[in-house]
Amino acid sequence: MKQLPVADATEVRRYARTLARQHKRLLAVTLALHALAALAGLAVPRLLGDLIERIAHGATRWTVDEIALAIGGFLLVQSGLVRFAAYAAARLGEQVLAELREDFVRRVLAIPLSTVERAGSGDLLTRTSRDVDALSHGVRRAVPETLIAIVTVFFSVGALVLVGPLLALPCLFAVPILVGITRWYLRRAPAGYLRENAAYSDITDGLAETVDGARTVEALGLARQREQRTDRDIARSYRAERYTLFLRSVCWPVTELAYVIPVVATLLLGGWFHLRGWVSLGQVTAATLYVQQLIDPLDRLLSWLDELQVGGASLARLLGVSAVPDDRVATGVAATDERIEAAGVRHAYLPGRDVLHGVDLRLRPGERLAMVGPSGAGKSTLGRLLAGIHGPTAGAVTVGGAPLVELPLDELRGHVALVTQEHHVFLGTVRDNVALARPEATDAAVRAALAAVDWPAEIGLSTEVGTGGTKLSPAQAQQLALARLVLADPHTLVLDEATALLDPRAARHLERSLAAVVRGRTVVAIAHRLFSAHDADRVAVVEDGLIIELGSHDELVAADGAYASLWRSWHGIPAPVRG
Repeated sequence: MKQLPVADATEVRRYARTLARQHKRLLAVTLALHALAALAGLAVPRLLGDLIERIAHGATRWTVDEIALAIGGFLLVQSGLVRFAAYAAARLGEQVLAELREDFVRRVLAIPLSTVERAGSGDLLTRTSRDVDALSHGVRRAVPETLIAIVTVFFSVGALVLVGPLLALPCLFAVPILVGITRWYLRRAPAGYLRENAAYSDITDGLAETVDGARTVEALGLARQREQRTDRDIARSYRAERYTLFLRSVCWPVTELAYVIPVVATLLLGGWFHLRGWVSLGQVTAATLYVQQLIDPLDRLLSWLDELQVGGASLARLLGVSAVPDDRVATGVAATDERIEAAGVRHAYLPGRDVLHGVDLRLRPGERLAMVGPSGAGKSTLGRLLAGIHGPTAGAVTVGGAPLVELPLDELRGHVALVTQEHHVFLGTVRDNVALARPEATDAAVRAALAAVDWPAEIGLSTEVGTGGTKLSPAQAQQLALARLVLADPHTLVLDEATALLDPRAARHLERSLAAVVRGRTVVAIAHRLFSAHDADRVAVVEDGLIIELGSHDELVAADGAYASLWRSWHGIPAPVRG
């Protein structure tokens, strides 16, 4: 199954720069506070070096006490600055993360439904869960910690040079090692983490398919095949994670070795420099402490670099959803009336494998058309084309002469809407759920829409529903979906067995609500059960991707063709004996 696109490194860096510009004031405050905290911390090694130098030259107790008090004062100042710097970094991280999440939701909602269906739910679920979590950790911790480490390293190196340029030379021994291993790691880590996330998406997608189709898997004896697919997905994920583990197991020990070399070299060369009279003992002490102090920010910098790679890979996957091409291009062509027509329509989910084979259908405004036929005949596919969910691979589906796929989505949903047996109750109030169809709607309009579907009066507009709220029955959840339709007010409805998953009593109750919704509208009812076909104005019989019969119930029964056979089979009536 094809996964959604992934943004390239250039787009990720451009997006990161955009976020930095949007929050430049808070970012500047955060960096300034951390810089001041780093400066306060750098005073301590210098003071300790001065203390040793003065003791060597016979300092008094008062001098020692003064230096000790100064060290304590700087430590207190540093602690206070670190506290406010951490608070500023947390604020920055939360604001950036909130914007990232909102932006991602906007990007996800803009993905064409046809693309989501082709890609499957696993990839999108992984991006909205695992990738968002990884990015959250990166934004909250990795980015601030990396910035802090960079600032601390910069000032520590500066302080080391000020103590004595000669004493800064031993640090150069570690530079080639750190630069080399970092470049080696960065060339391999981004692609490795992208493969790791993609492999995890495959696992999620396979498990979701198995759970959703559990009955089919059991009925057709496909358990072993599904197990084999899961085993293959897990093996691929294991190989991907093992590769990134290999990168870390090489990078981290080498960097640990690089930390030790400058400290040892500073002590050895510093001692030799002191014996030659080039530097004082206090300078050697301060330089050694500064080099030792460099280890922590360098270690944090390189450690969080790994987290940045994980977060960068997740950000690339989140931004990648914007690269999904639109499945429709609004041309500005306006519909002249409300007549929907399909002419020579063909459709294929996979190239060269048509599901529909040249369907012609003209809907009459205000009529109720029942679409029947065996499973897999193409009824639901044709319904989705009539609702503008998918575009035909050949032919055209138009409303008032305007192709459905050339209408903006907002305008399209004012003409035709699809109602399926799948429904969702969003976390929020009843009003929030209904007003999704028209956010600017007044409370009176929302109440009217709910009244039209016979909504229970005890569940008011302000009632919290969804996860953690008032639990709605499946029938009530479908009523909410129907109330949205009333508010959206499309002139044509495509009903794909909207009550099929409900128990008979709930289905009969909901049929009354549905009758209020469809009144006065053009309705295409995809009927997997034939009891609703009898009351339709016309019945279209679909077989093998073609409409093979079209007419009223009585006309088709009298014609004794495919529909008559289906009708007799549905009611258990034996076929007439032909003499």
